Formats: sequence, C-alpha cells, structure tokens
Amino acid sequence: MAGKFELYEDKSGGFRFRLKAGNGEVIASSESYQTKAGALGGIESIKKHAGDADVDDQTA
Repeated sequence: MAGKFELYEDKSGGFRFRLKAGNGEVIASSESYQTKAGALGGIESIKKHAGDADVDDQTA
C-alpha cells in the first residue's frame, strides 16, 4: 500500500499534515499553517521536491 498525506485541524485551529507510510506509521509531520491552502501547498512542495532531495548528513 502506498503512503498518504493526512490533512487535519490542530487544537489551535491551524492546519497540519502528516505523512504516513503504507503500514500506517507516521514518518513526517508538518508545522501549523494558518490556512488549509497553506497546508495543501506544503504537501505539494514535498511531492515536488522530496523525490530527488539530497541527504545532508551533519552527524559526527
């Protein structure tokens, strides 16, 4: 099963999303956006840029 984005309203009335793996485990979560459109824009940005993003390993 493919992963999915879940869009939801947080306790303060903002909008957030989380990315869940196919097994239902949360693998990423967003900041709070003031608008639903902002949160949807964040999802689209991840879809557009994450596939070919580099890993910047800053561990020792």
